[in-house]
Amino acid sequence: MESDSYPGAIGNAASAPVVIVGGGFAGLYTALALAESRRHPPILLIEPQDRFLFLPLLYELLSGELRRWEIAPRYDALLAGKGVGWLQDRVERIDASQRLVQTASGRSLPYRRLVIASGGCPEFFGVPGADIHSLGFRTLDDVERLQQLLEKLRHSARPLQRLAVVGAGPTGVELACKLADLVQGCAVIELIEQGPTLLPQGRSFSREQAEKALRQRDVRLRTHTAVTRVDADRLHLCCKSPHQGAAAQPPTEERLPVDGVIWTAGLAFRPPLLTPEPERDRRGRLCCEGDLSLVGQPSIFVAGDLAHLEGPEGQPLPGSAQVAFQQAPLLAANLLHSLADEPLDCFQWKDLGEMLSLGRGDACLTAAGLTLAGPAAFRLRQLAYLSRMPGLSHTLKVAAGWLADWKP
Repeated sequence: MESDSYPGAIGNAASAPVVIVGGGFAGLYTALALAESRRHPPILLIEPQDRFLFLPLLYELLSGELRRWEIAPRYDALLAGKGVGWLQDRVERIDASQRLVQTASGRSLPYRRLVIASGGCPEFFGVPGADIHSLGFRTLDDVERLQQLLEKLRHSARPLQRLAVVGAGPTGVELACKLADLVQGCAVIELIEQGPTLLPQGRSFSREQAEKALRQRDVRLRTHTAVTRVDADRLHLCCKSPHQGAAAQPPTEERLPVDGVIWTAGLAFRPPLLTPEPERDRRGRLCCEGDLSLVGQPSIFVAGDLAHLEGPEGQPLPGSAQVAFQQAPLLAANLLHSLADEPLDCFQWKDLGEMLSLGRGDACLTAAGLTLAGPAAFRLRQLAYLSRMPGLSHTLKVAAGWLADWKP
């Protein structure tokens, strides 16, 4: 429901809505949590896509284990009857002094409080050709393009076909395992990591299980290897010695023929242009107070990947769905407190563990002292994400679909 006529979409600031920029985990779940308040203010969600995407289950969509409607419900269906307006548009500028947002279509909309949750986009680190010749793995279009490439490889008789996944963080590891299952031996999967190890921020159990899963699938893991250029049919690599000191060897150059490159090496953060200029960290994320308000702007809040917020040990919180899930109810409560001129609560992140998909029907998890790997972990991971689906109606539909497909 695109809502030009939604209350507060135009008019003076006193009747303006709480505007939420971005409909990912942080933005959508904050809107839904705020709408649960019996006397919530007008809420307007601005998001250019027509579907919410449950990113942690994108691998299962690629492999056909889950269906599109299950992990990508439409916003109009999710928000129907919730008292949340949805405007399918993109915010390009924010004038904090006037409390106005300006959209790509030319709208100028006032807000009483603003939430910026527009997330990130692929970071190519200036590598020539990476933005032109690489596929991403963050959208439905990315999945469709990758499925087409896999279909082409499966029907080709050429020897030594190769797919390269750049970046051995969680996305790269999960995707490499899934791709290895899907190519069915018709292509080599290369996982390329500039650092010394995969999952550099992960737990040791997750790293051990990921290494095991990659070995079982004959995925070639290359660490200490930087991509220096991406061409249409090859990667240019700089391979550094894993040794230090006198034992170190000089870097070597390699040209690696590839049939496709999937880039998962990092995220860049490019929020809407905001005046006055906000404080940012070195990666471009917006610096927040403990209550998720933007530093120096108490009427603006930031959540999700875009928010720079330090954890208890002084390190920035990870940009994960888990963090966004936990921020949403706190942020909704703080929006109400802010409108009522009440003290705000500080966000306290609780690390609930790790879950990784490691191929078809396979996963590992660590949580509350429990470590588990294999099909049981895969099912528990699915159930954990089922409980996080947006909206009760959609959750029940997905659960019914899974039960209908279940084979004991």
